[in-house]
Amino acid sequence: MGKKTVMIDSCILIEYFRKADKSKSAWFQLVNSGFDFAMSVIVKYEIYAGATPQQIKFWKDTLADVSIIPLEDHCVDEAVAINYQLKLDRKQIEIADLLIAATAISNKMPLATLNKRHFERINMLELL
Repeated sequence: MGKKTVMIDSCILIEYFRKADKSKSAWFQLVNSGFDFAMSVIVKYEIYAGATPQQIKFWKDTLADVSIIPLEDHCVDEAVAINYQLKLDRKQIEIADLLIAATAISNKMPLATLNKRHFERINMLELL
């Protein structure tokens, strides 16, 4: 049986980048827990869109072994269903977070995030 794959949110990566002592970051702890990692194409966009040209190499090295999960039809369908329920509950979240959550659910992966406040609104989503 292979290792469990965890989807990572951009806040996990940004915290790692900003911490002077990388060993105190959530990303460092996750990597040392023996998981495999994936990220939504949305997270890839968030990371690289916010990076300076000097930071690109850091991100390429850091994310070299992270699988990129595309935004596919089944993810969009899941996002629509989640958004419908959140709208009924008057607890909608930003579309990027919605698509990240839907990608994790559609691919049966837990999501590692520091943004529990938004993601905990989604009942079907397993958070780390």
